[in-house]
Amino acid sequence: MTESVLTVKDLQVHYGGIHALRGVSLEVLDGQAVALIGANGAGKTTTLRAITRMVRASAGSVRFRGEELTRLQPHEIVARGLAHAPEGRGIFLNLTLRENLELGAFLRTDREGIAADLKRSFELFPILKERIDQVSGTLSGGEQQMLAVARALMCRPRLLLLDEPSLGLAPQVVERIFQVLKDVVQSGVSLLLVEQNAHKALQIAHQAYVLETGEVVMKGTGKELLASPEVRKAYLGE
Repeated sequence: MTESVLTVKDLQVHYGGIHALRGVSLEVLDGQAVALIGANGAGKTTTLRAITRMVRASAGSVRFRGEELTRLQPHEIVARGLAHAPEGRGIFLNLTLRENLELGAFLRTDREGIAADLKRSFELFPILKERIDQVSGTLSGGEQQMLAVARALMCRPRLLLLDEPSLGLAPQVVERIFQVLKDVVQSGVSLLLVEQNAHKALQIAHQAYVLETGEVVMKGTGKELLASPEVRKAYLGE
């Protein structure tokens, strides 16, 4: 039986008087891609931020490989093997591409492994090798998104949380990023993906959850939700 990498139960978040998450529960199994879809403001980004303690949950449990995360600091969560590439990419624009990638491995001491993962980044995204000493703020939006994914992978995570990787990007760049995500999952890294391109997300998702106003209102396999009339009407523009 496949093990659970991440188990979220009854997660609740308040922003002042706003009840942003109202008991979200979800699970990511080892080697799975899981998608979170929903309209803007549904609570998708807040869910990821609460999992990695970028915002504090007011109630609920987040267990990663059996360990409760709600008492840990964000850097301690990264050290456990969970990486988060946030919405807006979150790269350091005044640093070079190389420096950003090296920061992704700042908790590691295995130099040979870091060098191997740097090489792997360039295999996944060849354009990054050409830009290696370029200041990251001068990269295109697509190149910055590739860098954000590559930097998250430099910590060699067991689980990658990825928030809106296709936002504002050209179709050919989106295709490349989703192909890389498939490759990453096939290599054994689990993925929890928030994505406004619901069709792309559901195509690669083993499991998926639909959020509305801070609650899970539907769940199933990616194929099941792709075939759902409600999902097709609300999120696939049909």
